[in-house]
Amino acid sequence: MSVLEVDGVNNFRDVGGIPADGGRIRAGVLLRSGQLSAATTAGVNEVRRRVAHIVDLRDGEEVAAEPTEIEGPDTTHLPLFLGSVRSFFESDTSLEDLYLHLLEESGDRLVAAIRIIAEGEPTLIHCTVGKDRTGVTVALALAAVGADREAIVADYALTESLLPAERSRRIAAYLRSQHPQAVHAVALATQSPAHVMRALLAQIDERWGSAAGYLRANGMTDHELVALREALVEEDSEQG
Repeated sequence: MSVLEVDGVNNFRDVGGIPADGGRIRAGVLLRSGQLSAATTAGVNEVRRRVAHIVDLRDGEEVAAEPTEIEGPDTTHLPLFLGSVRSFFESDTSLEDLYLHLLEESGDRLVAAIRIIAEGEPTLIHCTVGKDRTGVTVALALAAVGADREAIVADYALTESLLPAERSRRIAAYLRSQHPQAVHAVALATQSPAHVMRALLAQIDERWGSAAGYLRANGMTDHELVALREALVEEDSEQG
């Protein structure tokens, strides 16, 4: 995987190069980032150069507050949270519970996002900071095609170090002032611990057999799963 410099966009990277069963994830096919609303002209041009389809996982309130207007790539809005982002802070939801909530409540939208990836065009998955909704979606897609488990975890964990440090400090201070009794608020907004993704992938295996099993349970067909692998995995025999 490689971190890419896209002016005005945080946490922009290509997951290509991650080892997978029989090969590796293709470069330039699956990209991830935070929101695009602050992209400069140069940043917009870089997104256009790299991306054919944008999948925006934010809810309507977030999109209205920070709209993205990049002409060129197709854009699909698939809000993953049923309810406002604010509600998770108010209820002091942990990252583990948040991700399980996504799996249980937004399966059809997760599948819809992964179907777009399976089309094989360069696809950018993003939410607000590119950590939780983006992290779960990308991890599911990678796990479903046999990407190396620890490489998936490492990709997820990388996000925390790519978020602007000043932003994370400011948000942490704000959350502590607004939710002084909260245990999970700061982690929810700013952290991506490896153990959380490792546990989530284990839970998916336990409940659905595999990431592919989860996607099948939410409507993805075997034919679509084959297409996803063809889109994402560069087989060893193709290399050289």
